[in-house]
Amino acid sequence: RLNNMGHFSAMFNGLARSFSIRRGKSYGSRGGREAAEEMAKDAKKNELLLRSPGTVNVDGSNNFASVFSKRGNKGVNQDCCIVWEEYGCQEDMMFCGIFDGHGQWGHFVAKRVRESMPSSLLCNWQEALVEASLDPDLDLESDKRLSRFNIWKRSYVKTCAAVDKELEQLRKIDSFYSGTTALTVVRQGDLIYVANVGDSRAVLATTSDDGNVVPVQLTIDFKPNLPQEAERIVQCKGRVFCLEDEPGVHRVWLPHEESPGLAMSRAFGDHCVKGFGLISVPEVTQRTITNRDQFIVLASDGVWDVVSNQEAVQIVSSTKDRAKSAKRLVECAAAAWKRKRRGIALDDISAICLFFHSTSSHLSQQTLPVTTFK
Repeated sequence: RLNNMGHFSAMFNGLARSFSIRRGKSYGSRGGREAAEEMAKDAKKNELLLRSPGTVNVDGSNNFASVFSKRGNKGVNQDCCIVWEEYGCQEDMMFCGIFDGHGQWGHFVAKRVRESMPSSLLCNWQEALVEASLDPDLDLESDKRLSRFNIWKRSYVKTCAAVDKELEQLRKIDSFYSGTTALTVVRQGDLIYVANVGDSRAVLATTSDDGNVVPVQLTIDFKPNLPQEAERIVQCKGRVFCLEDEPGVHRVWLPHEESPGLAMSRAFGDHCVKGFGLISVPEVTQRTITNRDQFIVLASDGVWDVVSNQEAVQIVSSTKDRAKSAKRLVECAAAAWKRKRRGIALDDISAICLFFHSTSSHLSQQTLPVTTFK
């Protein structure tokens, strides 16, 4: 397993081997991206990859993922998700992503980013590992954790730029006035890397000293009114303001047009405002998972607009059947929309609940405080 290997070169060799011989199949003769896409197909066949509501629970793995998505009242569901266990044929790796599309072509853009991002990231990560192992000035052993983080961060930044450029050049999907957010997590052993573009949110549930489940927000909601985001947009001649009938909802506008009115400051696509402050650069962070950490919730803003971080982790931790946790969170959010946002069309709502420990773990045996949500 990767996380037990001492050297990055050994780590890379293991990865390269898995690209070429895995389950009796040769990936080595293909280019990196093709090999990665082939791996995704195989993973789907072997029930290691999920793109629809359901669960991913592989024998012997500590990961358990529950996925659910509900269409709102605005037409086609523009949210989509992916969970890929044994990501890149690495036993200790997993990839999760949630994509929230917007605009007329939003659902196509979201699906396209979901398709291309995992394989593109895998290739860039492999390349970054090779470069790192060949760099004579880099002492990878001195701070393994930092080196590993820098490699993932570089890979993510490169991937997001490439995926956005690819979108712009696609003839069959018009992403000029449509786009998607992307919130993704890679778990590698006891480390998680979170990359966020947009206003979906990742929240970790951990156990406090007194045994309660408490939330730790892992991402920033990239809204246009955040000071550093607004400053960038204004410097690029874009505009940020709320419409009269939507007080408090800040949107991004072109310099001389009342469009496109985006409610987030980072996204893939939306090429009409890419020169005016909207970016697709991810914020990448890492965290070491401890015995106290129980699960992570990735959800589109349809959840967070009406459910607090604390409510979300309590809803999930009080759901007896882990397999139903994402569905229960989404249903609770939908009910809260009807209560709190009367007259406003229900947004698409999606969630992934990724549990870190197998059910035999001591943590999941604890009785957690149960809160009922009316």
